[in-house]
Amino acid sequence: MALTHTTDDAFTRDVLHSTLPVLVDFTAAWCPPCVMIAPVLERIAADESARLRVVSVDVDENPIVTARYQILGMPTLALFVEGEIVARFMGAKPRAAIMAQLEPHLAPIGRAVTRTA
Repeated sequence: MALTHTTDDAFTRDVLHSTLPVLVDFTAAWCPPCVMIAPVLERIAADESARLRVVSVDVDENPIVTARYQILGMPTLALFVEGEIVARFMGAKPRAAIMAQLEPHLAPIGRAVTRTA
């Protein structure tokens, strides 16, 4: 599955109600690090589609979600599991660094993710 885009109106459906964990890329068209990280996120979206969805939120076009999650710098990546943020980090990072942050929250392929208290 490719990286998709979501909006203020669709965020609850696309992210909070997703059956898979969702990595949200809070981004802006004018942000050079955002442009740099986009191909990395596209590749993660394609390679990890069985375990993870990757969506992008343009912070300029979606101020409600941006304010709700207090996004102050871009790119900000937030991993949502069962509607809750379980990991959050900023800046353009290589794939290995992103996956190191995500992996503890992703189920092995073929197994469902369940969060423990």
